Amino acid sequence: MASSSCQSEGLSEEDYDLIHGSESGWVDARTSCHHLHSLSPDLTHIPTPNTPCNRCQHPNENWLCLSCKDVLCGRFVNRHMLQHFRETNHSVALSFSDLSVWCFSCDAYLDAHVIQQLRPVHEMAYVLKFGELPPVGAS
Repeated sequence: MASSSCQSEGLSEEDYDLIHGSESGWVDARTSCHHLHSLSPDLTHIPTPNTPCNRCQHPNENWLCLSCKDVLCGRFVNRHMLQHFRETNHSVALSFSDLSVWCFSCDAYLDAHVIQQLRPVHEMAYVLKFGELPPVGAS
């Protein structure tokens, strides 16, 4: 659907996503995902949230690949995590900025509070970022 809209507006698909992707400001995260089979078996040992992008060393807006634990910058920097997904098909990543989880294959956020496999990594990232356990009911 975005592709036909993009063409009619003369925008690339990526530009369309940047302009229209956050119109409402509210996104419902998925409560299931068929791409979790590729998660690393040990997500309790992860790099710290201040780890720079492994390719360009950018210090902000970085994501953790939940398959290989590579830390790469997001779409608003140099798009290295998106490139990583395209090269490896590692679908699921955690944002060190806001601790959200994204599945590139589903093109959707995943609810780390509901999906059991994501809870440990979300909680560990929270502890590393804030120095304390997440509030009750937040992990």
